[in-house]
Amino acid sequence: MTSDSTLPQLNAVEARILGSLIEKEATTPEQYPLTQNAVQLACNQKTSRDPMMSLEPGEVGHALRKMEERKLVRSVHASRAQRYEHCAAQAFGVTQQQQAVLAVLLLRGPQTVAEILARTERLAKFADSDDVVHCLDRLAQREPAMTVRLPRASGQREERYMHLLGGPIDLDALAEAANTAAGNASGGRNADRIGQLEDRVAALEEALKKLMGGDGSL
Repeated sequence: MTSDSTLPQLNAVEARILGSLIEKEATTPEQYPLTQNAVQLACNQKTSRDPMMSLEPGEVGHALRKMEERKLVRSVHASRAQRYEHCAAQAFGVTQQQQAVLAVLLLRGPQTVAEILARTERLAKFADSDDVVHCLDRLAQREPAMTVRLPRASGQREERYMHLLGGPIDLDALAEAANTAAGNASGGRNADRIGQLEDRVAALEEALKKLMGGDGSL
């Protein structure tokens, strides 16, 4: 367990690895601990990850060795291949609920209480949203804090929370990323609407041709 004055700082690769190991321990216990290849696949999977990553074997192997030195993961020498398991509970001194909340924040970035409640369903049991808020508050009250409630960005209806295992939050960068994502979503919706309008115009033109006798004349 870390002391009250220190908190391991994770880079993006280490954060993804730790979150993936916590997740897989709960969701695929028959395959846990994971081989290095399985860790890489878990980090790079296309679902339940934001942002998506494409880590190389060397990156994952290097990060695992560094994390083992810092007692964030532990290697297990199995009969066929070396495997890895996380040490989150010991390293951070957290409960299962707190560990689950940190895991989904590590894997998906800033999220609302409702999103955290839904995404921790297979990792830990929460009675309701208030239970999640209580857990987040307990993590935020640690010294140093492990989570933070983010200011509501423009266009957002709900507040979001983020972990602090990667160091202080760059609010400007988060706001820019949120605006970019909103713009991309808006652009996609606009493209869909334009496509639908073009289809409707084409259908109307075809119907008009039929009404005009097929040659464009009344």
